[in-house]
Amino acid sequence: MSEALETPVSTLLGETVTESEADEVKALAEKLEVINLQFARRKALRRSALHWGLVAVCVGILAVTAVLVVVNSPYLGWDYSAPETAVMGVAIHAFEWGFVRLAPFVLIAAAAGVFLMRKRG
Repeated sequence: MSEALETPVSTLLGETVTESEADEVKALAEKLEVINLQFARRKALRRSALHWGLVAVCVGILAVTAVLVVVNSPYLGWDYSAPETAVMGVAIHAFEWGFVRLAPFVLIAAAAGVFLMRKRG
């Protein structure tokens, strides 16, 4: 009769089966806890990667700035009669020109990101 009705014998006898439901709820809660921990770890990893990426951007900008200051635009004294020298001089000048104008904004934004993402407490 239990097989025909597809119900446990204990249910047919009138016994309550709350223990199995509690076990199912407990197993489900444990699974959800594991998933929640995985999401929390992933979020912390992404946050840490973004934080250190912004730190790397700040360090990179400061390093390129230091190199540009030390080198002091050597292309200004080059002989531009040779086409290869002219192209290279223009390329270096264009990079320097763009870097000097964009780097301060990127540095400020990256430093603000590092400051806002610091760990509290």
